[in-house]
Amino acid sequence: MAPYPTLQALLSGRSLAAGPRRGLRRLPEGEESQPYDHITVAPCTSLIGAQISGIDLAEPVTPEVFAELDRALLEFKVLFFRDQHRVTGARHRDFAQMWGELEVHPFLPQGEVAEIVRFEKGAENAGVENVWHADVTWREKPALGSVLRAVEVPEAGGDTCFADMAAAYDFLPEHVKTAIRGRVAVHDFTLPFGIGMDPDKLKEMQEKYPAVEHPVVRIHPRTGRRTLFVNGIFTTHIVGLPEEESEELLKLLFQQASVPEYQVRFKWEAGSIAFWDNRAVQHYAVSDYFPQRRVMERAAILGDRPR
Repeated sequence: MAPYPTLQALLSGRSLAAGPRRGLRRLPEGEESQPYDHITVAPCTSLIGAQISGIDLAEPVTPEVFAELDRALLEFKVLFFRDQHRVTGARHRDFAQMWGELEVHPFLPQGEVAEIVRFEKGAENAGVENVWHADVTWREKPALGSVLRAVEVPEAGGDTCFADMAAAYDFLPEHVKTAIRGRVAVHDFTLPFGIGMDPDKLKEMQEKYPAVEHPVVRIHPRTGRRTLFVNGIFTTHIVGLPEEESEELLKLLFQQASVPEYQVRFKWEAGSIAFWDNRAVQHYAVSDYFPQRRVMERAAILGDRPR
């Protein structure tokens, strides 16, 4: 195998070059956006994110509306809904379950129902989710998607940013794509959830949820697009590379989510809901509201094993 390129060489590619990113695309190459007849879809950027209106999620979703929401999720990767004040924990669960079975998270506190987790942040429990990541990639079958509902929001701050990881892959320099082709990386819950855990309990949970290997670049099972599938919370190393080389390459790959051209930023209001494709995006919860309170509830939909 040829010598591994230095970090300086990797950073020389066009992914960090100034100027327009020509060729950004929401859909797979050759596909065009189709009209939506049952919902109103307002794109937030030319690439990622759309605000959905003309729907009350407290009411049952018809098959026709479900089909358009499913299509919009694949096209825009994250959907935003405003003024959904009547949505309860049970209705939140039922909406998310339309896309599949929901996980019961082993580490996070429950909300109103078992399948909903509650993030309650404030003066005594500051937000720490301000790292780019995808949800539960430490599972053998990470989440297909997540539905997050704002229960209480701070007066200012507390936005969430989302990054299109298909665009992040598309704009990698070719020599970086070559370096990661066929590579797999290890994902482990221990770093965020194992800190401070009793050693015996940690051992028990590591036996129940052992570290898993996923491809560095996964193929989306619905769109066929390649997406970067490593993140700064759960990915520990790339298999088969010396430690220093693995760290350098992961550092570069983690940085790709930080490119503003790949992002959309959502300002929360009480009653807002965000639904994202966990196979296609990473997210970052901006922790700029301490010591104000921010209370969110999330359902995560079980997915497939990345390939």
